[in-house]
Amino acid sequence: MPSNWAVRSLYPLKPRSPSLALIPSFFSKFFYGCRKSREFVETLLCFLILFKVVTLIFHKTYSAGITGIDGFIVEVETDISKGLPQYSIVGLPDSAVKESRERVRSAIRNSGFIFPLGRITVNLAPAHMRKVGPAFDLPVAAGILAASEQWTLGNMDTTLLIGELSLDGNLKPVQGVLPMAIEASRQGFTQLIVPKENALEASLSELDVYPLHHLQELPLLLKGPPFHSIRPPLNSPITHDFAHIFGQSQAKRALEVAAAGFHNVLFTGPPGTGKTMLASSLPSILPPLSQGEWLEVVKVYSSAGKSLPIDTPVRPFRSPHHSITSAGLVGGGNHPKPGELTLAHHGVLFLDEICEFPRHVLNLLRQPLEDRRIELHRQRQCISFPARFLLIGSMNPCPCGYFGFPNDVQRCNCKQAEIERYRKRLSGPLLDRFDIQIEVPRLPTFVELTHQAENSLRIRERVIASYEIQKARFQDSPTRANAEMTPIEIGQFCRLSRSASQLLKTVYERLQMSHRSHHRILKLARTLADLNGREQISENEIGEAVQYRTVEKNFLN
Repeated sequence: MPSNWAVRSLYPLKPRSPSLALIPSFFSKFFYGCRKSREFVETLLCFLILFKVVTLIFHKTYSAGITGIDGFIVEVETDISKGLPQYSIVGLPDSAVKESRERVRSAIRNSGFIFPLGRITVNLAPAHMRKVGPAFDLPVAAGILAASEQWTLGNMDTTLLIGELSLDGNLKPVQGVLPMAIEASRQGFTQLIVPKENALEASLSELDVYPLHHLQELPLLLKGPPFHSIRPPLNSPITHDFAHIFGQSQAKRALEVAAAGFHNVLFTGPPGTGKTMLASSLPSILPPLSQGEWLEVVKVYSSAGKSLPIDTPVRPFRSPHHSITSAGLVGGGNHPKPGELTLAHHGVLFLDEICEFPRHVLNLLRQPLEDRRIELHRQRQCISFPARFLLIGSMNPCPCGYFGFPNDVQRCNCKQAEIERYRKRLSGPLLDRFDIQIEVPRLPTFVELTHQAENSLRIRERVIASYEIQKARFQDSPTRANAEMTPIEIGQFCRLSRSASQLLKTVYERLQMSHRSHHRILKLARTLADLNGREQISENEIGEAVQYRTVEKNFLN
């Protein structure tokens, strides 16, 4: 029985490949006549050597994998030697990579080629790094066909192969192409072969990209011209305009300051006063992304498998639900993926109804808000994710939202214990990390609902002017905005007038502020001075900055 099974698996009665159908009937009769013979193994080997199906050939191709949001180069080594049919993949592959054996086998046969009969060993090096996903299907198939002398690929030392194979030989898109392409360019590769759906994303790198539709097209693909794409202009389209928000001039001013210096904002107010609409309009006044920032954003979304309009660069705006888990917020999993903090990189993270989030989830924000990065330590590896985002939070003054309202308008039915329990979800250290804490009250008069407001384009012009000042200020430093200044930079760039220094001293002693609050007031004042076009911080900037930092004492308590 084992010999019959081996023969039928090696030479089926109805060959699926046209190449097998060309074998003369004489040899097929000879083959089936020998299957009950004692010399079956020797006859089988002679038959394979006769048709050059098994050759002692080694071939190497190159692919790439993903760890976190960074790519790494993988050497795909293929060896076909004499022996009974066996196909194995080594090099710490996951389940998706192991299952590629069946995908590759069917794709080769259905593409008109012969799957080699012999001992096939595929090694994915480096062997100590986990290989995840179906992106290795194409380099494995190319290595098998090249090693069995069914096609000649030439010199592939500077070419990277990435793609998932379907059973009919067509290529399917994979995730993480841009991080792989960036790493390949850094390692000296010049050409990249990817599925056609990934060609636009891969073209953001510096490699020559060749989109591939079917496995049969690979030998002739590199003889044609590479894929060319048009780099889109880095101008963020405006979807939510400040002109559509009536009233709330103080909250709009706070968002302008936040956009200019990348400061975190906390809105507090009753339901229906426009907190969510204000936060949704913030990306419309942020400065456009630079080319490097846009590549980082696409790299994050590509590694996470998220869709992003590559032809329309926009700053990310993430608004997770309050039922989100810790892993969903900061990232994680068996194969660590970016969380919402990283998906908001170079954009806005909006936590609506922030006091509805679990306290232990909110406290995870404290370290990324300071370091602008997330470090995930696992047993085998340490993953680092970027997390430079502008945090916007909104909350009600109590669970029902009407605490402080006149009883004849709307009465608050919350008990004192409920209010305290609700507010304690936002810890003091986290509250202290909000540079701007502003109240968004109900509009007292109907006139404010009909007043024509300033549009986002005019506000963005002032924000961009302030941003250019900061860009010149921090050109020799990793700091990008006033909110990220170090204590040394605060002492260097935050020079106060005599009256401003006296005012800050009085406020610090009277309000019993922390050192962090003191530094954040100076950062805010620096941004206000930039918006006003002043080099030295005056008493007016200190007064406005202090006003943004005292809401938690005047309102929440």
